[in-house]
This record gives sequence, structure tokens and C-alpha cells, in this order.
Amino acid sequence: MFFEAQGKKKAITFSYDDGVTQDIRLVELLNKYGLKGTFNLNAELLSKRGILVRRDGRRISHYKIHPEDVAYVYEGHEIAAHTLTHPNLTQCEDGEVIRQVEEDRLRLSELAGYEVLGMAYPCGGVNHDDRVVDLIKTHTGIRYSRTIIANESFDPQEDLFRFQPTVHSSGFDKMMELAREFLEMKTETPKIFYIWGHSYEMDYAVDWARLEEFFQLISHRDDIFYGTNREILL
Repeated sequence: MFFEAQGKKKAITFSYDDGVTQDIRLVELLNKYGLKGTFNLNAELLSKRGILVRRDGRRISHYKIHPEDVAYVYEGHEIAAHTLTHPNLTQCEDGEVIRQVEEDRLRLSELAGYEVLGMAYPCGGVNHDDRVVDLIKTHTGIRYSRTIIANESFDPQEDLFRFQPTVHSSGFDKMMELAREFLEMKTETPKIFYIWGHSYEMDYAVDWARLEEFFQLISHRDDIFYGTNREILL
């Protein structure tokens, strides 16, 4: 692993989906604390406007970053694929799975100025299966993909096409509990603390002040490598 080559046994990385404008504030906070993230975007939905209505009636902005701003907004972090239009890939025909993933990857590569290699599966519930994984492995340039199944583990995983994150960022108490465990851990083998979510959730599930509290806690540790998914997994 790359971070082992840097003399570290522990690594922290973040993964955020959908490419919404709240990412601008999130990137600023990550930069403030020397943290790195991977941002999974839908190329065909960039610049689209939307409002999410929560069960309690609250309305949350779901405006997407403009294509021409992608490279600037995510500079210093990683841009990764999330399919063109965010369908559940298990419900798509083989050719559509390949098109959704590979065209998204290629369009984002052009916007990013480097080859996009990573991905996160879109949608909740069962959003991937053996067929989808095999199609992505054999017919696209994707080399790793994150699921939505948080395993609360720091152990490295062999299957990079079904990579399970440690925790979702909306579960603040669990995230802090795991952070303290990770920080105190002494290890001779590689360990990864992988946090995923959506930046718009900071507008309702976890406020921005608490997120910054988390960043303060985990940042600037000499024994931890802070990197993008690509830097840590490949």
C-alpha cells in the first residue's frame, strides 16, 4: 500500500457522492485540516438543480457543481465516477451498465485533467451484484469501487470492487467513537479509517460545526497518512 511506503501503518480517507455545491464548503474544511477526500460525480447531472425534501419537511439544496468548475473545486482531492445519471445498476441491461460507468469515467477524466480510476456505486439498498461487478471489471477502466455497506472495521480488504467503508458521516457519535479507537490504536499491520457520505447531509444530519470538531480530532497526527481513496487503495 502507498501509505506504507510513506512509513505509515494507519490511513484516513473520505468519500463523498453526487457532486453537490455543499462540496465547496466541505473541500475548504478538508483543506484547513490537511485531510483528503474522493468525490464521486455524475457527469450528465452536473449543473442540475434540485431540492431534497426530508421527512420532517425540511428542504435541502441539491444543486450540482458546474462542469467548468469541477477541476477547480476538487483541486488537491480525487474525482471519481458515480455513473452518468445515478441509476441502480442492478436494474440496467449489460450495455447500459458499461455505458453509465465508462462514459462517466471518460467525461470526468476530461474535466479532471487526469484519468479517473475510482467509483462509488449509486443508489441505496442493493446497488451492485456479481454481474455488475464483473461488467465493470472487464469492460471499463475502473479499478476500485465503494459500496454503501459500512462495516465499522479498519482492516484492509482484498476485493477493491466491493470496498466497504468504515462508517457513514451522518452517524456522528459512531464516527467519533471509531475515531478515538483508531487514534489510540497501535498496529504493526495496515489499518484504514474510511468515512463516506454526502456533503448536503451536513445541512440536516450532522451540522458543520460538529464535522469540524471531528476533523480537528483526527488531523495532524504524525502516525497517520491522509490521502484520497486512490492514494490509499492502489
